[in-house]
Amino acid sequence: MVDVAGAGAGAGKAGGEPDLIPPPPPTIPPNVKPEVLISPKYSIMSRRGTGTTGRRIQLLANHFKVTVKAPDAVFYQYSVHITSEDKRAVEGKGIGRKLVDRLYQTYSSELAGKKFAYDGEKALYTVGPLPQNKLEFTVVLEETFAKSENGSPSEVAEKRSRRSLQSKTFTVELSYAAKIPLKSIALALKGADVDNTQDALRVLDIILRQQAANMGCLLVRQSFFHDDSRNFTDVGAGVIGVRGFHSSFRPTQGGLSLNMDVSTTMIMTPGPVIDFLIANQGVREPRNIDWVKAKRMLKNMRIKTRHRNMEFKIIGISEKPCNLQYFPMKLKPGDGASEGETADITVFEYFTKHCGIELTYSAYLPCLDVGKPKRPNYLPLELCALVSLQRYTKALSSQQRASLVEKSRQKPQDRIRTVTDAVCKYQYDSDPVLTTCGISIEKQLTQFEGRVLDTPKLKVGNSEDCTPFKGRWNFNNKTLLNPTRIDRWIVVNFSARCDTSHISRELINSGRKKGILIERPYTLLEEEPQSRRQSPVIRVEKMFEQIQTKLPSPPDFILCVLPERKNSDIYGPWKKKSLSDFGIVTQCISPSKINDQYLTNVLLKINSKLGGINSLLALEHSSRVPLIKDTPTMILGMDVSHGSPGRSDIPSVAAVVGSRSWPLISRYRAAVRTQSPKVEMIDALYKPLANGKDDGIIRELLVDFYKTSGGRKPTQIIVFRDGVSESQFNQVLNIELDQIVKAYQHLGEANIPKFTVIVAQKNHHTKLFQTNSPDNVPPGTVVDTKIVHPRNYDFYMCAQAGMIGTSRPAHYHVLLDEIGFSPDDLQNLIHSLSYVYQRSTTAISIVAPICYAHLAAAQVGQFMKFEDLSDTSSGKGSVTSSESIPVQELPRLHEKVQGSMFFC
Repeated sequence: MVDVAGAGAGAGKAGGEPDLIPPPPPTIPPNVKPEVLISPKYSIMSRRGTGTTGRRIQLLANHFKVTVKAPDAVFYQYSVHITSEDKRAVEGKGIGRKLVDRLYQTYSSELAGKKFAYDGEKALYTVGPLPQNKLEFTVVLEETFAKSENGSPSEVAEKRSRRSLQSKTFTVELSYAAKIPLKSIALALKGADVDNTQDALRVLDIILRQQAANMGCLLVRQSFFHDDSRNFTDVGAGVIGVRGFHSSFRPTQGGLSLNMDVSTTMIMTPGPVIDFLIANQGVREPRNIDWVKAKRMLKNMRIKTRHRNMEFKIIGISEKPCNLQYFPMKLKPGDGASEGETADITVFEYFTKHCGIELTYSAYLPCLDVGKPKRPNYLPLELCALVSLQRYTKALSSQQRASLVEKSRQKPQDRIRTVTDAVCKYQYDSDPVLTTCGISIEKQLTQFEGRVLDTPKLKVGNSEDCTPFKGRWNFNNKTLLNPTRIDRWIVVNFSARCDTSHISRELINSGRKKGILIERPYTLLEEEPQSRRQSPVIRVEKMFEQIQTKLPSPPDFILCVLPERKNSDIYGPWKKKSLSDFGIVTQCISPSKINDQYLTNVLLKINSKLGGINSLLALEHSSRVPLIKDTPTMILGMDVSHGSPGRSDIPSVAAVVGSRSWPLISRYRAAVRTQSPKVEMIDALYKPLANGKDDGIIRELLVDFYKTSGGRKPTQIIVFRDGVSESQFNQVLNIELDQIVKAYQHLGEANIPKFTVIVAQKNHHTKLFQTNSPDNVPPGTVVDTKIVHPRNYDFYMCAQAGMIGTSRPAHYHVLLDEIGFSPDDLQNLIHSLSYVYQRSTTAISIVAPICYAHLAAAQVGQFMKFEDLSDTSSGKGSVTSSESIPVQELPRLHEKVQGSMFFC
């Protein structure tokens, strides 16, 4: 697995990393009254004990023990306010650190020699107080310093060279804000529920960040990246993956520890801007560059100039090419020109004639504007090179992502070596602020004991037992448990180069072996050649017109052959049309080679979508699942999928799946809604309308449970929630759970079910290793001691078999358990839920309901991909306030497919 710091679409998931100060205010969905936050009904539960089942195994984790020799030390927090000579507040990110460094060099004696920890923005920390609660300092920075940070060069090169000797004066004001005792960490380690533990840990993390900043690293949340080309790997299109490190302090049962992990982020390839643009846009030569795209990509990037070795920030691109872009050049007095007189001259002429610089290819290309909005300063492209370590924050293409994953993965032993080398090399505990607290960090990984749970047995066709081996099984010489029958179906081909009649024959033959009876297709439809150049939406419309013309009534199933394997433009409009307008189950394929393995995987998906069951847990088959077998129990999986980073105009998509046909725990129905962009709390769980009805997600799933479970209402509900960080746990309990309860009560129920609420995180940085083996930990490994939280009920589980790279365990946090599971029963249930995923014949890394919610959100989110968003937003991704955007509603699924596992 690869840890990507702030990467692509999955960046919205904060995996328990401490937030930077100050923590964000909780986002309350619009239809929820905020008073539930004031008097919380639920609080996060404490651990009830540990599990005992399974065989013992010796493990290591990438946690390094931290010793605190001065536990009574107190951090004092000061607010930092910086103003420039004209009394304007300075917000520049990089300039803050330079000013505070200079402040320390100039005034350390007046600050009692105290060392600082500064977060680079508005907070500064010292061990013990400064001489006064409010201090004001005048700090002088050389102009070149200030200029490289705030991007304000002068109009022309001559003026620049004159001014670069000047300096700028700033006022830095420090005012006392709070006291943060280090003792709060010691109390938390003993299991006390202390308020400001998170604050103290955050200060320690800020100290690490400051250390990395002083070494010239790129900082991305809790990760840092050195400017060292040995850690660079090219992932294509002008983007480089940089290997760095994540580091954060964590309270654990074994004491305070430093969690250190390998992390990866993306940067723009440093070097000539023109080379970057050619690579990024995949063009052969500069004249093919799309300059509108280029302007978007380069805005706010920093460049260095070849002719003067100065740094600037790009604010735009000139409208005209270099040899036609004029600007007013000041004339020197004495050559017949009066003081302040100007003459219009082209940028090209200025640089070639007045600066004596030869330009070989810039004449016909636009210039980069590195000035201010009303005072442009143009530079020819060939004089500009991108500075290193500038983050690339756009979404990666599937090829780039695949390349990044492949080049970044490390075997367990390599990862151990990289991480321990870094802890030894960077000597964190030599930091003066940490030394003042008497903090020292051990240099070897934490060792402890874990357990490997027994593999759950499965039932397949003819009631045969199937015992997975190392987290895997197959259907060789086996049939599906409950195969479906496909009578009326068709194949449609969107101009893919393949033989659809051969595909249909092979599918029928493979289906027969698995127990699925598939009749010959009613017809094979090829896309009309003239449709190929149309938009995806039109192409899908035309295909459905063909279907309606050629067939007397709608088919039960459509096999759809697409020309591209990934990110096909047709996928979203096709799924929307078939699932929403017509209510037809479809399976999209783009086969590169057709063999039995490929067809079996396709059939597993088709069978699940059409209502069949591929396999069940043996316990589930005989209705013997502990605590679920006797009491109607519903399992919910909840997830929110966000748009690409930087796109605040695309609604987030919330999906909840609910189990059906109790006592089964393998069948699910999904309900999906849009909500405000980047909002993590689901706001449509309970949605009362003006007419008194509830149009929320939970009502839809509760009614379905009742209909498919013999008229039984759930008296127990297990909630699995994905993608929330530790700072949002209380909101899950007191906003989302409250909405679920209200939806249940709205159905006229007085008795509220018992709830168990579990958050699952994959986006964290704890890795497990075997002590005596170079292999990944075996599937079924569980850890609930030593490296877990000292008070809260959490555990790590690695259900999957890690074949390549280093396995990442799932981190489960039990927030509430009214049902009363024993640790063993709960861990075995969660382990079992990794074996009920109908799409594959392997144990998956996180419980199936969460995977299904993720799939449903992703698939229905594709419905919007080709909608015109321009009526509802700017479409430029510049909108930051989620309140100002009317959220585009998703079309509901057709009633014929609402209860299906369409997302499989």
